[in-house]
Amino acid sequence: MTRKVDHNSSRERASVKQALALQRAAGSLSVRTNRQVSLALQGGGSLGAFTWGVLDRLLEADNVSFDAVSGASAGAINAAVMASGFAKSGRTGAREALERFWRRASGAALAPAFSDALAFSARVLSPYEFNPFDLNPLRLLLSHEVDVDCIRRSPFRLLLGATRVGDGSLRLFRESEITIDVLLASACLPLLNQAVAIDGADYWDGGYAANPPLLPLIETSSTDQILVVQIIPQKGAAHPRSKKDIVRRLDHIAFGASLTHDLGTIDMIKALTQRGDATRNKIASCEVARISAEDAWPGLAEADPLNLDWGFLCDLRDAGRGAAETWLTAPAPEKIYARPSPAAQSASRPARYVG
Repeated sequence: MTRKVDHNSSRERASVKQALALQRAAGSLSVRTNRQVSLALQGGGSLGAFTWGVLDRLLEADNVSFDAVSGASAGAINAAVMASGFAKSGRTGAREALERFWRRASGAALAPAFSDALAFSARVLSPYEFNPFDLNPLRLLLSHEVDVDCIRRSPFRLLLGATRVGDGSLRLFRESEITIDVLLASACLPLLNQAVAIDGADYWDGGYAANPPLLPLIETSSTDQILVVQIIPQKGAAHPRSKKDIVRRLDHIAFGASLTHDLGTIDMIKALTQRGDATRNKIASCEVARISAEDAWPGLAEADPLNLDWGFLCDLRDAGRGAAETWLTAPAPEKIYARPSPAAQSASRPARYVG
């Protein structure tokens, strides 16, 4: 008996195989194709080691280049260390500088007994009382790895934020303005460090005003590809009871509020409708992808942002590298802002938050 051949079925299987081959090729091509992005780096203490991992993997990819980088607190420090190392010795120099900085940060961590004593002092005294000479070990760490003259020659632009104490507003510092004091200001926790004076004004951690500075980055960026590296957990204990858990959750909310605001609140939408057509159209056309440490690191909400144990930092780095690898190989990055329809564009409506 002769077996009947289903030519339609054969053709369908061939089409499926061809489609799968094209899909695999497209995924592979997404890694090889040159991509220019602007980065928004969130701050969050030692959780910034996750960002180190993301940057390490992106710097490893020769096809990825940076147009502009914004950051606050640990995000600003990562950006400055990377820019300084890049200006000195290219991608390899940037990767090595980031590793040296985080290794030194771990080595400079206080012993548990001293750390507990500092935490107790911060609960009952101001930094002007328990640290009258304003000693800050971060200054020495930064002086080893950040060359402000090299930053001025950085191949990508920088927008590093600090919060003006007097009115709570955000000040952005560009490449030509960045000093060690600017970085200390961007990472200044007011219960642990004295405010940093710059041009006659006092500054605290940039995360209070914008963590990270996202809208200014979009306005400045020459590329419409924006990548946000988010390290502050959005989710946490629904019913924290201990003082430690309450304080930790308050910190998460306070330092994550500005990003949540920039991505989706009504105030942001109202602000966009008041902007000029050029800025509004630029924001409407950009694509914002997000790498979230919370998605890559289970239990991030319980992690201590003051933990500088080298093993902990390396685990975060590896999680960041893995998350960056996923972003690099994805055919299409996660879109936070959707492109509006032609009708919406003609009506000059802002982009809709969908992420």
